[in-house]
Amino acid sequence: MDKRIIITAVCSALGSIGASGFALAETVGRYECNVVGAVSQEPIGDKDGHRITGVQYSCSGVDGLVKGAVYSGTSTSEWDGPQGTYLSGGGTVRAAGGLAVTQITEGKGAAVMKDGKPAGNESSGKALFKFASGTLATLSGRTVRWETKPAGVGRFSIEWTDDSETTIAVSTSKQ
Repeated sequence: MDKRIIITAVCSALGSIGASGFALAETVGRYECNVVGAVSQEPIGDKDGHRITGVQYSCSGVDGLVKGAVYSGTSTSEWDGPQGTYLSGGGTVRAAGGLAVTQITEGKGAAVMKDGKPAGNESSGKALFKFASGTLATLSGRTVRWETKPAGVGRFSIEWTDDSETTIAVSTSKQ
C-alpha cells in the first residue's frame, strides 16, 4: 500500500512539472541582422577550404530587453570546410537611454545548405557584456548565450539568452 502512495505522489509531481513545462534560459533579446559590405575570406593556404572569415553586420532589436535597439557588430572566425570556430567578435548596442558593448568569448558555426547551395551559417556560443549603462545597465558583466540562424541572402537572426542553468518552472504563463 505504501508503494502505491509513493508512486502516485511521484507520478503526480512529474505530471504537474510536465504540465507546467520547463523554463529555458530567459531570452535577453532577439535581433534581425544584415551583413554590411562584403564578407572577407582569407585562405590560410595549408589546405583547401581552410580560411579566416571576417563579417560586419548591423541589427535591429525585435524582442526582449533590446527591442528597438540597434546592434553593430563584427566577427572573425576560422573555417575548415563547413565548420567554424569564432576567434573574436562583438559589438555595440545602442538603445534609447542606453549603451552596451559585447565581446564574444566562444563560438562554433556550421554552414547551412539549401537545395545544394550555401544558405548561410548557424552558430552559437557565449558573449560577455563588458560594459552597459542607462536602460541597458542590468546587462553589465552578464554572460549570455547567443545563437544565429540564416534568414536569407546576407541576413540572419541572433538570439541572446541568459547563461544560467535550466530551471524547472512552476508555470510557463507570462506575467
